[in-house]
Amino acid sequence: MVGMRDVAKKAGVSLSTVSLVANGTGYVSDAMRARVTDAMRSLDYIPNELARNLYRNRTNIIGIIVPTVRHPFFSSFVSALQRSFAARGMHAMLCSTSGAEKTEKEYIDMVQRRMMDGIVMAAHTQWQEDFWVSIGRPVVSLDRYLGLGIPSVCSNHEQGGRLIAEHLIATGARHVVSVGGPRSQFEDLPAGIENRTTFPSVRYHMMLERMMGEQGIPCDYVEAGEVSSLGDHAQAAHEVFERFPDVDAVVGSDLVAAYCVQEARHRGLRVPEDLQVIAYDGTFMADAAGLRLTCVRQDMDGLAERVVIRMMQLIEETPVDDELDVVPVRFVPGDTTR
Repeated sequence: MVGMRDVAKKAGVSLSTVSLVANGTGYVSDAMRARVTDAMRSLDYIPNELARNLYRNRTNIIGIIVPTVRHPFFSSFVSALQRSFAARGMHAMLCSTSGAEKTEKEYIDMVQRRMMDGIVMAAHTQWQEDFWVSIGRPVVSLDRYLGLGIPSVCSNHEQGGRLIAEHLIATGARHVVSVGGPRSQFEDLPAGIENRTTFPSVRYHMMLERMMGEQGIPCDYVEAGEVSSLGDHAQAAHEVFERFPDVDAVVGSDLVAAYCVQEARHRGLRVPEDLQVIAYDGTFMADAAGLRLTCVRQDMDGLAERVVIRMMQLIEETPVDDELDVVPVRFVPGDTTR
């Protein structure tokens, strides 16, 4: 097996120079670097990644914690996040917390033992907000408030709710039903704390309800259960029509919206003439419902890039703004609205 000494002999340089080139540290002239890299190439030298990471006190591995990868939003986000980390030479280790009680704690233990460089937290967590700062390792959250000192990235959900409301008001909606997670998530923080929720995504529902209320348009809410309970989404779509037979506009995730289109067809309702449907996420699912769903599209690549930037800043110990980093959304007309 070819080692660094072989490279040094081939290039006619010292072992320490080969080490500097291999580890990307210290100063080496361009000419000297070219000699070393040419020698590596000609000898098919493969750097010892473990040794290099020990030298740099890095693993180049990031843990990504999500509730499930079956949901279109999380599968799309994880795909974008992996691409963004890979572009920086980092590797992602995925953890889905659905149906597994210990996985979150195992990942936290791994990052504390420096078996990975940081954690991207995109799932509901059992830990209190002071816990995440106390572990003393890089943590960035997506669509979650983990407490002061933890950088967080999310879409501009208030903008999303406003875009939906403006369209429904303009097209004469008379009774809107919004479908989302447990209503308890709307205010899961004590009184006196701004926004009072650790789930920024609920703000699009809240904005929609407020703007509909200002226009005197009924806006009801149906719970679809936890995001990982995919079977509950179909049941929630059924419940919308059972509880509110006069509904003429439904808003929910791509998955909920797709089920609502199916349910409407089974009941002989025309989409969008009798019922408007607006999806929130804008993933691949928005094009797979039989009709092209009108949607509010979250910028997966933009979210991923912002998360990765924050993570690399933490790892490299450069100053990080822990204010909420908000990514714009956009309204994409489809075949399910007027």
